[in-house]
Amino acid sequence: MSDPAPYYTRHVFCCTNERAEGHPRGCCKARNAEALRNHLKARTKELGIPGVRINAAGCLDRCELGPTMVIYPEGVWYRYETEQDVEEILRIHIAGNGRVERLMLQPEDGPK
Repeated sequence: MSDPAPYYTRHVFCCTNERAEGHPRGCCKARNAEALRNHLKARTKELGIPGVRINAAGCLDRCELGPTMVIYPEGVWYRYETEQDVEEILRIHIAGNGRVERLMLQPEDGPK
């Protein structure tokens, strides 16, 4: 038996996890993650990009680097801070199949 066709061509998980104030690892929510995820979701819909799902995620375990997102099926991770960063990821990676190298995270980035 073979795997079924993917339901989405791209699935984007944006960490919106919240930790207690003053937690040593920080948290994405305190860095405007929810508003940035909402912007990405609205813009993806507004632009009519088919087959893309933008989801809020719990902790992606790269808290110190946040906000973070991961895009599947590629498994590419990004750190972003502004709506301009989100727009660049949307335009270049999600819609254009490229990579935003200045925002990409590598496996060795952040504590293990």
